[in-house]
Amino acid sequence: MKQPGKYRINSFPSSRISTIDIGAASKRKHYIRALIELDVTDARQLILEKKKQKQNVSFNAWFIKCISKTVEECKELHGVRKGKKKVVIFEDIDISIMIEREVEGEKVPLPYVIRKTNEKEMAEIHEEIKAAQAQAVDGEGDFVLGEKKNAYLMKAYYAMPGFARGFVWKKIIGDPFLTKQYMGTVMITSVGMIGKINGWVLPMSIHPLSFAVGSIIKKPGVKDGRIEIREYLFVTAAVDHNVIDGAPAVRALSKLIKLVEKGEGL
Repeated sequence: MKQPGKYRINSFPSSRISTIDIGAASKRKHYIRALIELDVTDARQLILEKKKQKQNVSFNAWFIKCISKTVEECKELHGVRKGKKKVVIFEDIDISIMIEREVEGEKVPLPYVIRKTNEKEMAEIHEEIKAAQAQAVDGEGDFVLGEKKNAYLMKAYYAMPGFARGFVWKKIIGDPFLTKQYMGTVMITSVGMIGKINGWVLPMSIHPLSFAVGSIIKKPGVKDGRIEIREYLFVTAAVDHNVIDGAPAVRALSKLIKLVEKGEGL
């Protein structure tokens, strides 16, 4: 047998098993996707001014609050199907974000659910994210950040064959209350924090409403009838078409654009 040359074999992290399972489960969803450019020039300037005044605010916390306000005005966006003929519409808005942490020498994204974002101020959300980023992590199988999980049950889950893990996910996404408990009803992944991508990223998710936040790019834009260099944020929104029709979803996303571009709350 011909030698293949030098190579190495890495251990397969447990977090990748969950990612694979989510990818398989996401095929059951029927998403409407919108590729959006948001002019965040004014908002970023306002945030910079607040930071100079030592106020607890960050772009991420502010953007999460804008999304929360949008969902608050159109709660059908984060509705979860219950059987064939019902949709559960929750009053509380729980938003899941991904936080990259080092676990056993490897950087892995771990989920964190910010509960009741509709009741929290930007500063509270900012401090909560900071606390999650600083949380001690013993192992990726032990945690959804902020919520200690049973290590034995997680190890048992990872040891299951694929069809059995698929049954677990089918049970979760088929039950609105389990969905909210374990993963929230809105997901935001900020790939633009990791590297600069001049374009959109399509999120893979099982949430009724998902956002993939890309990079901020400088390019010419129009402001008050003048052409000038502006800062644009690339965002992909994915809405579950099984839950909400396209027209109300587009109206809600239009509201989000207005909130962001006028610097709502800043």
